[in-house]
Amino acid sequence: MKFTELDLPAELMRGIEKVGFVDLTPVQEESIPLALNGRDVAAQAQTGTGKTAAFLLALFTRLSRTPSASKKGPRALILAPTRELVVQICADAAALGEFCPFKVQAIFGGVDYEKQRQALQAGVDVIVATPGRLIDYSKQNVFTLKDVESLVIDEADRMFDMGFIKDLRYILRRLPPFEKRQTMLFSATLSPRVMELAYEFMNLAEKVRIEPEQVTAERVEQIVYHVSRREKFPLLLGLLKKELEEVRVLIFINTKKEGEHLSGRLRLNEFRVAVLSGDIEQKKRLRILEDFKAGKLNFLVATDVASRGLHIEAVTHVINYDLPQDAEDYVHRIGRTARAGAGGKSISFADEDLAFFLPDIEEYIGQKIPSTVPQEEDLCHDYKRGTLHKKSPVPEKRVASGKGPRPRRRRPGGKPQSGHSGS
Repeated sequence: MKFTELDLPAELMRGIEKVGFVDLTPVQEESIPLALNGRDVAAQAQTGTGKTAAFLLALFTRLSRTPSASKKGPRALILAPTRELVVQICADAAALGEFCPFKVQAIFGGVDYEKQRQALQAGVDVIVATPGRLIDYSKQNVFTLKDVESLVIDEADRMFDMGFIKDLRYILRRLPPFEKRQTMLFSATLSPRVMELAYEFMNLAEKVRIEPEQVTAERVEQIVYHVSRREKFPLLLGLLKKELEEVRVLIFINTKKEGEHLSGRLRLNEFRVAVLSGDIEQKKRLRILEDFKAGKLNFLVATDVASRGLHIEAVTHVINYDLPQDAEDYVHRIGRTARAGAGGKSISFADEDLAFFLPDIEEYIGQKIPSTVPQEEDLCHDYKRGTLHKKSPVPEKRVASGKGPRPRRRRPGGKPQSGHSGS
């Protein structure tokens, strides 16, 4: 199905044509017509499947066709679990809605508090927010949620995982009743806890399911290397040195500590790399992402904070340096490549500590991942480690007046005493 077959406003079609969208993805084809007919939608879909465009197009269409009364509060609210996802949604909204007269405002922590407050007070049409700071402004009566006509909850399962469910319920209870607004919910799985949320706050939602085996990017070439922990870095170096021309690589690890260690070793081997984890200050995190998108960095070492909601053009390789312990995280990770019809490659290392997570991943994606064992020629040993700095000379022994080592004093009783107290 093509976008030209949908009954969309002319200004929205101009934005679609400018970004180059032609054919609908499966989740778009199933969810957009339902939303355009005014139905609430609960959709199972991963990132990288076009879900952001699906809810933005439905939301903008509704706002375009509904007369705007002189209201105080925003007309639409999009809730997302992470700051990175909020930024990405706003970027997509700016592109698709370039010719629409709607003001979209991002609200999240870690950036200028007063600037966001002033933007809300000046009036906005659409808020895209993480729950925490939005609640803060709401409690101060900076804006009202009573005029919201459209609500989107993105990555609802992640809201539960990150402990946002109480905040989410707080916000939902302050919106107009569900029969007076349209609600769209998107989640990696429509689990019982997610559906409980849908039953409580949605108006007989139509369920859309894009199964995991459909979600795993068809154009991603996947391979697993069965490798020992001590061989992982030599194998990584060997793979990177074979494919250095015009690459943009996301390397996933499971812990911040491992990320810092790995990025440090890559820098010693002269790779342009940065590490992205959850506790990095927000402005620095956004700068790292911009440098990666702009090609100033070729390699980004990341924890799973980066595996959801990020749309980075032309990621050529995803490397699971640490195999994820959650099968869903594997799908989210490899979904960073092969986006928008492009090709990509996923390489995973299954070491002795993490290999037993592989069967669950293969069961979840519904396919056996091709595997191999590295050969000696695949390895590039880390000879540069510790050789970038000259060895410091051994300090000379201190001498007194050119007469050799200073003699040690003796304590009473004849025992030698060192030159310090030892305390």
